Amino acid sequence: MIDKIVRICTRYMAVGVILAGIFGIFVPSVMKPLAPYIPIMLGIIMFGMGMSLTPKDFQNVFKQPKNVALGSLLQFVIMPGLAFVLIKLFALPPAIAIGVVLVGCCPGGTASNVISYIAHADVALSVSMTMVNTILAPFVTPFLIWLIAGAWVDISFTSMMMSIVKMVLLPLLAGVGFNYFFPRQVAKVTKVMPMLSALVIIFTVGCVVSLSGRTILDNGLIILAVVILHNLGGMALGFFCARKFGMTKAQIRAMAIEVGMQNSGLASTLALMYFTAAGGIAGAIFSVWHNVSGSLFASWCVGRDEEEMETKTAVQMQGKRKIK
Repeated sequence: MIDKIVRICTRYMAVGVILAGIFGIFVPSVMKPLAPYIPIMLGIIMFGMGMSLTPKDFQNVFKQPKNVALGSLLQFVIMPGLAFVLIKLFALPPAIAIGVVLVGCCPGGTASNVISYIAHADVALSVSMTMVNTILAPFVTPFLIWLIAGAWVDISFTSMMMSIVKMVLLPLLAGVGFNYFFPRQVAKVTKVMPMLSALVIIFTVGCVVSLSGRTILDNGLIILAVVILHNLGGMALGFFCARKFGMTKAQIRAMAIEVGMQNSGLASTLALMYFTAAGGIAGAIFSVWHNVSGSLFASWCVGRDEEEMETKTAVQMQGKRKIK
């Protein structure tokens, strides 16, 4: 029964996010009180991510050190760079632009690992990049935000770094430790973590929308266009850069997914904590869109694999006929 509920919550998360957004616009008083609890809920997600990691995942980092290092470089160069280009291209006002910057400067999201699995990508590489980039986030993310947006918004570098440490790094490490010392107990809990993650994203989106409904109604289409271009641009550049560096097909797919899919929940949370609710809109929309684009990319990858397998089978059959 629990497994069925978890599958429904994760499978229809995008529907839940859209409904939460609509609810946030028309009945904002219900979602607004959740704002102070969003950082705590994000910490629960990161704790769950930590519980899904094992010593083997850390060993994988050292098996592909160059690929993981390249993934971190692309993650923290491509997405922040695209954010800067897009906010200039669309001349976004600071209150909205900071949200795009936040999305670009955050590490990859946990959903990327699931999409990598579906897309027949290198899951070990995907998990390693998510893990390493998440650990780097408390130090790299505030610096990149200050570098891009420090001239037009007030940024407390140290305060933001400590917040990311508390919300992201410490829960992640606690989850890893809990999994190491209590693996049996963790095995029972991890089944419901995807559902909790989906619910936190849904509530975060609802909260952000309830706090900035007017801004969404006025600028929603522009922000949606920026989010789509940001995500697809990141995936495309990640794909072509990985291919340029001679990676395998599975590694290229993992790199494209990892670079383009962000921890948008963290972006929205930071917006609510340090800037304005309007700054969380980009992250809220990104939460929906990157799951859609990731799923479409995974379907395309699976289709390509099936076509290649059919072609290979046809060639083998033809070869056997000639031998006869």
